[in-house]
Amino acid sequence: MANVADVATYILESKGSMTAMKLQKLVYYSQAWHLVWEDRPLFSETIEAWANGPVAPALYSQHRGVFMVDELKGDLSQIEDFEKTSIDAVLEHYGSKTSYELSELTHRESPWLQARDGAAAGARSTKEISLGSMQEYYSALLSFDDGLEN
Repeated sequence: MANVADVATYILESKGSMTAMKLQKLVYYSQAWHLVWEDRPLFSETIEAWANGPVAPALYSQHRGVFMVDELKGDLSQIEDFEKTSIDAVLEHYGSKTSYELSELTHRESPWLQARDGAAAGARSTKEISLGSMQEYYSALLSFDDGLEN
């Protein structure tokens, strides 16, 4: 199984340099939609409901203090072709959005909102966004034809 750095490296290889915030949101959406399409996680590291949206702390530790991320130490050989298909579909749909647009989008979606549960706007939180909440929410989007096609 790939890890979060492998997925982030694949995203950077595909889309080029981007803000750390945008990279975090694209990793989050890759995990969420892969859960829907493949019924299994893309990576095992957790995602938390931080003030600016979903963040994978294990990835954050690799780019902490950096605004623009150019490269990471991920291993692309750990990503299977069917996993690349999921990531590519996410990049096709979300890749042109700005980091602010992606953050605002996650702030309107149930997985982040549920994990924040009562935390004030802008307050720190390390509550995990569960895989179950991601899969349930994004699966429901597919049933309304508002989701992504894979």
